[in-house]
Amino acid sequence: MQQNRQGFSINRMAKIFGVAISGYYDWLKRGISKRKQHHNRCELLVKSAHIDTQQSYGHERLQQHLANQGHEISRYMVRQIKQEKGIYCKRHKRFKVTTDSNHNKPVYDNLLEQQFEVCAPNVAWVSDITYIWTNEGWVYLAAVKDLYSKEIVGHALNKRMTSDLVCQALNNAIKYKRPAIVIALKNSHTAKENRRITYRYNLFPNLDVFS
Repeated sequence: MQQNRQGFSINRMAKIFGVAISGYYDWLKRGISKRKQHHNRCELLVKSAHIDTQQSYGHERLQQHLANQGHEISRYMVRQIKQEKGIYCKRHKRFKVTTDSNHNKPVYDNLLEQQFEVCAPNVAWVSDITYIWTNEGWVYLAAVKDLYSKEIVGHALNKRMTSDLVCQALNNAIKYKRPAIVIALKNSHTAKENRRITYRYNLFPNLDVFS
């Protein structure tokens, strides 16, 4: 820690090493060998790089990341430190496909008939749900886009994919823009909430566009 005070704060190094600051100052009084100092420096760099890379790099990529920053540490040393300190890559959970088109519930007619060229804004909207990986895990994004302007007129985020997510995106779009007569929604074929919204605003739902 003493050797790396120029590049790291004492508080951060203490947090990375999992030691008390008072213990660090006690260590200053006792001294340490140069070999141990070098090992501690490498350990600090590996742990810091592991955090900076979102805990997702193996020892080879981590060694290359450190080399790109000007730190010469061998792959063997990086692997040894990771094994000694129990530094493992964080596994991303496999995303589960949740779309179910096999049902006997009513499906709306395809009013657009694959004609995505519209003559003015707010004549036809389309929406979709996707998922993105963040530092907090998978999150779902529902977005509503105007087919004419290609503008995202409403969106909503949630850690869970629920019927409320699309409804929230649609409500946000309606608050932001004055809708016209046609709204096309994807992945919302049987959601009662979406039907309720379209009826409320006197809109024609077109839910079979992308099926």
